[in-house]
Amino acid sequence: MAPLGIIAGLGDLPLAIAENAVANGQGVYVLRVKGFEEPALVKFPGDVIGLGEVGGVLKRLKTAGCKDVVFAGIVNRPNFSDLKLDMKGMALLPKVLSAARQGDDALLRVLVNEFERQGFNVLGSHEVNGKLLAPAGLIAGNDPDPADMTDIEHAARVVAATGALDIGQGAVVCDGLVLAVEAQEGTDAMLDRCAGLPETLRGTETKRRGVLVKRPKPGQELRIDLPTTGVSTVEKVAAAGLAGLAVEAEGALLLNKPAMQEAAERLGIFIYGFPPELGL
Repeated sequence: MAPLGIIAGLGDLPLAIAENAVANGQGVYVLRVKGFEEPALVKFPGDVIGLGEVGGVLKRLKTAGCKDVVFAGIVNRPNFSDLKLDMKGMALLPKVLSAARQGDDALLRVLVNEFERQGFNVLGSHEVNGKLLAPAGLIAGNDPDPADMTDIEHAARVVAATGALDIGQGAVVCDGLVLAVEAQEGTDAMLDRCAGLPETLRGTETKRRGVLVKRPKPGQELRIDLPTTGVSTVEKVAAAGLAGLAVEAEGALLLNKPAMQEAAERLGIFIYGFPPELGL
């Protein structure tokens, strides 16, 4: 069986994918993006490659015999003027710059299209490790109460609207008030901002109110950048005084679900999978 090619950034997601592929007997070849090398991935066959070395990435994947490729992990948008480009990277640069002005999703589509044009089968993280997908209904903690469900629905509408503009995949709502919308800072930084808000606007450890909602952007390329949450997200939701975390069922990834469930139970918050049609 041909090894799974993983173009990997930081975080637990590429590690979960690599470990699952190895456990299933497929094997992996991991290209860690320079500047965003996840230390735990060093144990797998692979190499470190620069963002601008598109030709180098393609050559290494082909030499390793990879047919299926997945993009996973955190890689921040670069300063394109600072990239060290190989010949293939230079040829692709005009398309990349044009797409970058349209938003992250357009930029990612350019990369996916190029890999497919080179004969690779680009898969989503959920396609290579379906166990990561969030199920529908209650995942951990107590059932959301009616006020929580109202906040979940409102936040789901907010994320659908901001996602359509390629802004972000998350929002925090408390008692119908939008406390924060995720943009380039990411979920953790957004939750840190919420934790710094006055307690009159949000819940507390003893009286939790409000929710974080994560869902894909409408029309998003689902093979790259599905919303991802883990134990640290649960901990930051709790630290912000929120009642829970809600994600779109089958539209978000849960990293180490048992540990997330344990953390949610211990901290007194819920994790809930809402239907994809909510708020649309």
